Amino acid sequence: MLGLMQAELPGDGPVRSLCAEGEVRFGCRAAEAASLCVDRAAGVWLAADARLDDRDGLGVANGERGTLADADLILRAWLRWGQDCPRHLLGDYAFALWDARRRTLFCARDHIGARPFYYALPGAGIVFASAVEAVLAVPGVSHALDEAVVASHLTKGPIDDSRTFFAAVRKLPPGHALSVEWTAPGRRRTHIVRHWRPEQTPVAAPASDDAYAEQFRHLYAQAVRDRLRGCEAGSVGTHLSGGLDSSSIAVYAARELKAQGQPPPLAFDWLPALEDAPPKPEHAREYALVDAVCAQEGLQVVHGAPSAAAVLDVLQRDGALPGVHAYINEELVQRHAAARGVRVLLSGWGGDECVSFHGRGHRQHLLLSGRWRQLAAECSDQDEAAVRFLLRVALPLLHPALPDILKRLRQGLPVRRRWLIDPAFARRAKPPVAWGREIGVRRSQLGLLQAGHLADRIEGWAASGARRGIEYRYPLLDRRLLEFALGLPPEQFRRGRWGRWLFRHGCTPMLPAEVCWNRSKRDPARSEPLRDAIAEALPAIRQRLAAHPPARASYVDMPRLRERLDAERFRSQPEGPVMRALQFLDI
Repeated sequence: MLGLMQAELPGDGPVRSLCAEGEVRFGCRAAEAASLCVDRAAGVWLAADARLDDRDGLGVANGERGTLADADLILRAWLRWGQDCPRHLLGDYAFALWDARRRTLFCARDHIGARPFYYALPGAGIVFASAVEAVLAVPGVSHALDEAVVASHLTKGPIDDSRTFFAAVRKLPPGHALSVEWTAPGRRRTHIVRHWRPEQTPVAAPASDDAYAEQFRHLYAQAVRDRLRGCEAGSVGTHLSGGLDSSSIAVYAARELKAQGQPPPLAFDWLPALEDAPPKPEHAREYALVDAVCAQEGLQVVHGAPSAAAVLDVLQRDGALPGVHAYINEELVQRHAAARGVRVLLSGWGGDECVSFHGRGHRQHLLLSGRWRQLAAECSDQDEAAVRFLLRVALPLLHPALPDILKRLRQGLPVRRRWLIDPAFARRAKPPVAWGREIGVRRSQLGLLQAGHLADRIEGWAASGARRGIEYRYPLLDRRLLEFALGLPPEQFRRGRWGRWLFRHGCTPMLPAEVCWNRSKRDPARSEPLRDAIAEALPAIRQRLAAHPPARASYVDMPRLRERLDAERFRSQPEGPVMRALQFLDI
């Protein structure tokens, strides 16, 4: 039996099925019927979750560019290029295509994983969906946990971009394609290939700072414009933290929407609402940066900080499902956005790893490659003292963790932060260890792209946003912008005392100066209210653990967890050991 379907799809409304032949079935919600298409003459059926750019490159006639659905474009690309079609698709997509003549299922996911794709292989068939819950709902798919993933989660180890918390449910990694061929009844052959290789991006031709900045602005504006195509008036929101990435996206989006005769995007931050009280002195800078962007572009901002109730709401969900362990602050953003009719939310996620990269590894590379004169000039421009040079440049070459260890000692913090994994389970599972940083800008960027954390948050926000009808879009992860950044010389990222040099230089005409040239990453106005909410929720957390022993307690060092929860001065971080353990326990 060959079964291809989307079962028990999340969301509201009836499920619409598109039957190909026999037991082959595709499905989606009725409201998303445009994501299903068929060419019966060619014997091809397609289910897609897609937003495609560069329709000119796909050979679409002028009269069809504004009318053809993205799924139709993917089908045409398949008929033209076959299994090479993902190389020609630009945008965010995940799709599954059944070719009846070849008895082959072909699935592909975009370069960065902006659209999720999960699957399982029960028996001789396959089931797939954009949500883990949908795959688990199919009879025959086991709910057993993947202990290697559990161990990696509890110790914040490397993220495997092909596995989920459930051993039977896999992810198609970003930039990959899956081909499943049935050679005979009951016999299946699967093959996974990588269609996007960022390490093969060519080096950019030498150019001046201004020429690089002009090309950056062109690609950036195009990336934002493409992500606004087809959005209804008043349906667009944007993150706005006051940082470079979110602020620049807000500015570009506001100006593009204005050019289209639409209202500006609604801005959302993670800062508490001030009401009539001014911010604390140590918090005022964060509000001032957000206000500067809003004043320049005429934006309305929605503030919001989580409460203890919001923390408890997140912790009572199944932490093995994507989106459940998403940032607590973002849950509040989604509620506010959905209540105001926002359907597309622009995020600056991924900028730090790519075009707004701060240049990590550049000075170590200069030291190792013998370019000491250039290194001396870099450090001189920064007025770097000998001790600071030792900490930032030399020590990481001996061991990547040494600067962090010395920093923690200086702050009076314990050198080793013990993860709350059960010792017996840790000995059995042998959780993987994240190795140190790469040396050199390009190698550091490639390492970050392959680390898995980008797709991990994207998948989480996609799952949690879908429950409220919100779609996330990431202009700074546009493939054209990524490849541009990977080809740049390292000096475009680090220039003397300034990290993220090209981004700052390129955004100078767009952003308020205090935003564009701000170097501080401190955010007490955002982080302190979250820690306070977690601390306020502690009594209820302790009560839940005492009343209902978690089913997954055997994976967690429960005595150590209770000890940490009972500590008088406990102040947890949302990504710290305590919260990671609590989220997984599903209390």
